[in-house]
Amino acid sequence: MKLGVRTYRGVAAAVLAAGMLLTAGCAGGGQADRSSQGGRQRANDGVQPAPIAPDGGGGPPARGVDGGAEGQRKTGDASEDARPAPDYLSTFALDVDTASYGYARRTLADGQRPQPGDIRPEEFINSFWQDYPRPKGDGFSVTVDGARPHSAEGEIRTEAQSEAGGGEGWSLIRVGLSTRPSDRKGDRPPAALTFVIDISGSMAEPGRLDLVKESLGILTGELRGDDSIALVTFSDEAETRLPMTRLAGRRDRIRSVIESLEPTDSTNVEAGVRTGYDTAVEGRRRGATNRVVLLSDALANTGETDADAILARIDDARREYGITLFGVGVGSEYGDELMERLADKGDGHTTYVSTSEQARKVFVDQLPAHIELRARDAKAQVAFDPKTVKQFRLIGYENRAVADEDFRNDRVDGGEVGPGHTVTALYAVRLREGASGHVATATVRWLDPRTRAPHEQTGSVETDAVDGGLWEAAPRRFQVAALAAYFAESLRGGSMPGAPGLGELAERARKLADSTEDGAVWQLADAITQAQRLRD
Repeated sequence: MKLGVRTYRGVAAAVLAAGMLLTAGCAGGGQADRSSQGGRQRANDGVQPAPIAPDGGGGPPARGVDGGAEGQRKTGDASEDARPAPDYLSTFALDVDTASYGYARRTLADGQRPQPGDIRPEEFINSFWQDYPRPKGDGFSVTVDGARPHSAEGEIRTEAQSEAGGGEGWSLIRVGLSTRPSDRKGDRPPAALTFVIDISGSMAEPGRLDLVKESLGILTGELRGDDSIALVTFSDEAETRLPMTRLAGRRDRIRSVIESLEPTDSTNVEAGVRTGYDTAVEGRRRGATNRVVLLSDALANTGETDADAILARIDDARREYGITLFGVGVGSEYGDELMERLADKGDGHTTYVSTSEQARKVFVDQLPAHIELRARDAKAQVAFDPKTVKQFRLIGYENRAVADEDFRNDRVDGGEVGPGHTVTALYAVRLREGASGHVATATVRWLDPRTRAPHEQTGSVETDAVDGGLWEAAPRRFQVAALAAYFAESLRGGSMPGAPGLGELAERARKLADSTEDGAVWQLADAITQAQRLRD
């Protein structure tokens, strides 16, 4: 695990808050191989979508008709009737991960450009607060709106327009989902948390293992007496240092075990995960929140390093015992893809921590503080109207895709979402010339966490709601989401219609930071500026 000294307080806050967060059931969903199970697609191994071409010739990213990637509309012409019908549905599992953005910021701050395969645009977009209406009851509110990425006069001409085809004829459509915040104070089921701690050799440097030990010691004092924790460490091998133990009357014993931890040898993530889940299963408590917390740089270099083999163990425990995984990524070198896949398979989520501000934002300010989930296996499906829409592309979510026909198949995993969460999806949509009327309907489907009964909620958008200029008329929070998406696509070598260059992005981010008084947007502006300097 490679943590700079400047991260000391940040990860301390993160580990402490992680434990409290884990008493709060917020998780992303599992992941299946779409080709074999009809569910989610596997991660795309760093292969990114090609730019959208306005004439539909850009390959797989854009769906639609008139030369789009999914075929042409059927007419009376026999040759066209032989082509497959276009697909006007977009279906994906909800995602509350933010690790990709956090790690990208850390990498840029260290003077390096992130690897394209480490960039997941949805995690950039969902790193920023959105002011969607909250539902009165459990479940979701659905907000759908849009804007044109070029000004009314169409004067924006940027470096990316030659690749993305310019902004003319295109709109950005935002699908926003929101859950009700928790209104309960301290009334929650007990927690049973298994901490799986990386003690590989790199942890010996100041601000690493000593930080983890201090943080776990603080956490031991913060948890309730009826909560339980277990401790598993791993380097070249894994060891259970503390079986599942209730804190009441045993806090001193637990602290002594924490203080005895020392760094050694290499990083065997598979051994840590396997032993961690064995320990969690053995100590599982009925009626409690049972979680595994993996604290690691996820750089597997000893033992089983194949993700699929490690994932199999998590999947068994998830299905049989309902034990979820929360991944906390740390280090200037970080196995982002492995950590993300592990958390997906474990019906959990990931975050990345490098500073105290980031830890406070992720673990304290944004994430729920109570145990109840608002939704299990939540999926979204957006149906575009072929009469008004020529092409569309979902920005990101490549490894969250769900087969359209599995939207209402409740055996297919979705995402677990907790109280007070928002989820945003952005689409680049090319309307037909002169189109008027209905554009799209977004539907979110989820299972009640207690009864497992299915529920759905919908929202829709019309052409007159997407005509305003993005930078002139759209809500400021919409503009922030667009900035995050443009930035992510730039970092991974993709493009979006009407994409400004990095200089303009940074300037717009600074203006939005001033108007929103949001420190997170200032951090985004700084990250964009750092990326621009590295490019120049």
